[in-house]
Amino acid sequence: MDFSNWLWEKKGEKTVKNLQKHGFDARLLPDLETAAGAIIEMISEYESFGFAGSDTTRRLGLPESLLQMGKTVYDHWQEGISAEESLNIRKMQSRADCFLCSANAIAMTGEIVNVDGVGNRTNAMSFGPKKVVVVAGMNKVAKDLDRALDRVHEIAAPMRSRSLNMDTPCAKTGICADCNSEQRICRITTILHRKPMLTDISVVLINQNLGF
Repeated sequence: MDFSNWLWEKKGEKTVKNLQKHGFDARLLPDLETAAGAIIEMISEYESFGFAGSDTTRRLGLPESLLQMGKTVYDHWQEGISAEESLNIRKMQSRADCFLCSANAIAMTGEIVNVDGVGNRTNAMSFGPKKVVVVAGMNKVAKDLDRALDRVHEIAAPMRSRSLNMDTPCAKTGICADCNSEQRICRITTILHRKPMLTDISVVLINQNLGF
């Protein structure tokens, strides 16, 4: 028996229960394949989709699947676009029917924590699209809100900065210095304590290690 999967499953069940108490549609799924199928079924009625800068949603193959279905996809990670085109795509994400993203941390107590540098994700996931889907691996679940915030600075931000080759202290040392670097990616912090009044949000937890 894989006891680490068992432990994540138990923590995931509690997290889902508390997210549901806070008004979010939430579920725990075992793997990428199951999650991909469930998400496509959940969002197939919509016509336009925005994607945040999330490795997790792309590992699920969601942009490609939606394009094959003839849907409109706003993805600023696509290759060969200019800075101006990237900016316009980010703006369109908040006007899409459905927005898909991950989270930097999710508290077992039912809060969703995100820290952005630009703000297109934190903006679109709280207001604009009719539907938002937050997808996250169980490695992003923390015991409570304080530890979720700690996870952002101690784990997510240094790893993400390193992956982007940012010239920040944390990308060199692995330790947050609360810097004033021009390339600092921690500029906007949002906490979804409850489901926003006008936004339908589903949270899909996957019992695997995914993303930063």
